[in-house]
Amino acid sequence: MKKSIGSETLAYPNPVWCVGSYDQEGKPNVMTIAWGGICCSKPAAVTISLRKATYTYGSIVERKAYTISVPSEKYVAEADYFGIASGKNTDKFKDTGLTPIRSEVVDAPYVNEFPLIIECKVIHSLEIGLHTQFIGEIMDIKVDEDAVNSKGHPIMEKIAPFVYGHGVREYWSLDKVIGRSFDIGRKYNK
Repeated sequence: MKKSIGSETLAYPNPVWCVGSYDQEGKPNVMTIAWGGICCSKPAAVTISLRKATYTYGSIVERKAYTISVPSEKYVAEADYFGIASGKNTDKFKDTGLTPIRSEVVDAPYVNEFPLIIECKVIHSLEIGLHTQFIGEIMDIKVDEDAVNSKGHPIMEKIAPFVYGHGVREYWSLDKVIGRSFDIGRKYNK
């Protein structure tokens, strides 16, 4: 039997993504979000949702661009800090010792030390309620050279991403392969 827990923001798990943008003075900023995901195949697009109250919100509205830096497990403290502090009051890159890199394809910075970067141009935005959803066309994806397989795809264990459990406020690692997509379920094809 299932237990009803009501209507909450509990789509488990949530990604841990660090969204990069430049403020009005051109200072690089980054904030951690958990509301996001792939939203379209053609054009390749990803969505993020931000509250208007965030410092990053205004930067994305103005510059029409953002990056998503996917942190590896070893940067969990830095990613958490990026979600705690406001770029309005501090320089998060300076505080953590991480390096902002100017994207060559969109008007936004990314975190050099993080293994996977998605560079996005805003193509739509939608006010939903407390959050505004930004849909970004993926202009390029950058991956650390040692984290790419022979077919050019990211190697999950080298990226070492982690996820967020919103209701319990915990970060969780991903530790093993449990099956191959479009393969493990074939036993049900008749």
